[in-house]
Amino acid sequence: MNPTPAAAYDDLLARAMPQAREQRRWSPSNGALPSLFVSHGAPFTLDDPQWVGDLFDWSQSMPKPRAIVVVSAHWEAAPVTITGAVAGTPLYYDFSGFHPRYKTLPYATPDATDLARRLTGLFGRTPVHEFTGRGLDHGAFIPLMAMYPAADVPVVQLSMPGLDPGALLELGARLRPLRDEGILVLGSGFMTHSFAVFGRPELAAQTTAFDEWADDALTRGDADALADYRNKAPGAAVAHPTAEHFVPLLLTVGAADDPTSAVSAIDRMVMGNSIRSVQIS
Repeated sequence: MNPTPAAAYDDLLARAMPQAREQRRWSPSNGALPSLFVSHGAPFTLDDPQWVGDLFDWSQSMPKPRAIVVVSAHWEAAPVTITGAVAGTPLYYDFSGFHPRYKTLPYATPDATDLARRLTGLFGRTPVHEFTGRGLDHGAFIPLMAMYPAADVPVVQLSMPGLDPGALLELGARLRPLRDEGILVLGSGFMTHSFAVFGRPELAAQTTAFDEWADDALTRGDADALADYRNKAPGAAVAHPTAEHFVPLLLTVGAADDPTSAVSAIDRMVMGNSIRSVQIS
C-alpha cells in the first residue's frame, strides 16, 4: 500500500475521471434504482486500492443517479434534519488522529436545493430543519468520493432520527418513492464495527459469525431478524457494541421493494471487520 495519504484515491482520479464523467445517466426507462448499504470505513479507505476500486466499479454497474440521499452512522438528530443543500457547503471533517491531508480533500457536489425541497415534501407536516452550515460527514463523503469521484451528483445527508431499527425501517419506507425518480437511497455504516478485534485478533471469529448471519438474513429478506439483531445474531456484542453503524442497513432494507433481492457488491474482511456492502431492489 502506498504510504502517501489517500494515494489510492489519487490513483482513481488519475485513471477513472473520464469514465466517471461519461457514466450513463439514469432515465425513467431504467426503472427504480436499488437502495444501497455501504460499509464506509474511516479515511484510510482512500488508501486501499481494492476498496476504492470496488466502490467505483459498483457505482459504474448502475446508471448515474439524478441525486443521492445518504443516511450516515455519524449523524443522529431528531426530528429529521438535512445538511446544507447549496453548492459550496463545506464538508464536516468529523474525525481526528489521521494525517492532516484527509481534512483538506474536497468533495464539492452541485447544488442540491431541489432535492432538499423534495425531501421536505416527503415528510409532509413533519418539519425538516436544514442545518445550513453542516456539510456531508465522512460516512457520506468517503464512500462517495470513490463511487462518484467527479462530484457531479447532488447529495443531501439526512440525519438518523434515532437508533431504533424500526425507526430506520420506517424512514427507508418513507424514502422508497425516490428510487423511482432516479434518486439513490444510501445507508452508510459498517457491517461489523469492532475496535476490540484490533487488539484481540481471535475476536474475528465473532465478527465473521455476525457477518455470515447478517448475509443469510438479508438473503432471506428477514427484516424482523435484522431489526432484532441484538438478540438473534451471534457475536452481536463484539461486532456492534453500539448500534449506529448497523442500523443504517435497516434504512436500506426499508427503502427496498423486494428485500429478498439483496446482493453483496463487496464481501471481504478488513482488519478483522466485515466491509460487506449490499444493494437491494
